[in-house]
Amino acid sequence: MKLVTRAVVWVLVYLGVVVAPLVFAVIGSSQPGHGFWTNFSVALGFTGLAMMGLEFALVARFNALAMPFGQDALLQFHRQIGYIGLGFILTHFAISAKWNELTFSKALAAPLLVWFGMAAMFALVVLVVTSLWRKLLRLSYEVWHVIHSVLAVVLIVGALGHVVFVDEYVSSLWKQILWGLMSAAFVALLVWVRVVKPRRALSRPWRVARVAHEHGQTTTVALTPPAGTDFSFQPGQFAWFAFGRSPFSLTHHPFSFSSSAERSEVEVAIKALGDFTSTVSALEPGTTVYVDGPHGVFSIDRDEGPGFGLLAGGVGIAGLISTLRTMADRDDVRPVVLFYANRDWDGVAFREQLEELKDRLDLTLVHVLERPPDGWAGEAGYITAEVLARHLPNGYRRFQYFICGPDPMMDAAESALIDLGVPPERVHTERFDMA
Repeated sequence: MKLVTRAVVWVLVYLGVVVAPLVFAVIGSSQPGHGFWTNFSVALGFTGLAMMGLEFALVARFNALAMPFGQDALLQFHRQIGYIGLGFILTHFAISAKWNELTFSKALAAPLLVWFGMAAMFALVVLVVTSLWRKLLRLSYEVWHVIHSVLAVVLIVGALGHVVFVDEYVSSLWKQILWGLMSAAFVALLVWVRVVKPRRALSRPWRVARVAHEHGQTTTVALTPPAGTDFSFQPGQFAWFAFGRSPFSLTHHPFSFSSSAERSEVEVAIKALGDFTSTVSALEPGTTVYVDGPHGVFSIDRDEGPGFGLLAGGVGIAGLISTLRTMADRDDVRPVVLFYANRDWDGVAFREQLEELKDRLDLTLVHVLERPPDGWAGEAGYITAEVLARHLPNGYRRFQYFICGPDPMMDAAESALIDLGVPPERVHTERFDMA
């Protein structure tokens, strides 16, 4: 109930901040010559700007904000709101632009408010395009993240400058003070994300303790927390990591903890999927690491039940093997069914460790292979409702279910569980499609 209350409060705060700038548009509507379409355009512009400013809050990794929703849900919301904000800004431009005067010579002589506005709009368009079609454009995660971060700053600075130079909307002292406070809040969010948090992390470096190679091009990296740090996490949670680089670097990478939450040694499992992840296996013990976490609500500690169904695809096993290892260390006797989907047997990470966990837990392990080897007696294909029904025990509708893997696999598995009568509120997912 507390989480629901917090969620409602945060939603109301968000709506309040988005709507608040409309006071400038409403008051500015009394200006001579301002008809309906002009006022409508201005309202869209102010609302879109507020949405863009709040995008920084959604990715600032405030635990108090993420707690009711989950950090991955906030990131998905961040993406969707970006599309909506883009629609508002483009409509604002389409209505406000003097299309009959759009010539090269007049563009060069345009006032500063136009230059700032155009810089903000083009930054937003490029930002959304590079995010939506990152893989099609063959942008690595690191390159995309740098582009995204730089364009976000250009967008906010340009939009704020645009409003300041449209003097009629912030001409009086009280409006200047109010707009100054709102602008300062947006800038403060940027400073917190890019300066304050990295500065705090700089005094708390972690170290790589060891590197182990697993099946399926997966690497386990064991980490040593800073001396004197009482670090703890819940099984299923994740963090952002900067391996061998400054905490001020624009790009950090999110990975789930794969070790038991009951042990002092902290491990993450990273699969080589290109870009940075392909270099992890070459990390040397002693390498400096900066950690921002833990984050996430994808944990049996938050959604307890009489039993659990875990559904993993590929490297999605990382957070779920942390769950199993934690349960084993806690001598948890509740039944667990793990459905683990992979392309082939050679790609099954932690397969020996999972077999060992069967001796310590009431664990049913179901491997599902897309391309099974000759003589394979297990499940083949994909995780479907039929596969689930064959292995789930009686009373499975009361279990809590946790799904992590590629988006198509999670969508299909979630639908299959609901088709089998599992209440939607008992189905939890962790999505790492950050871009």
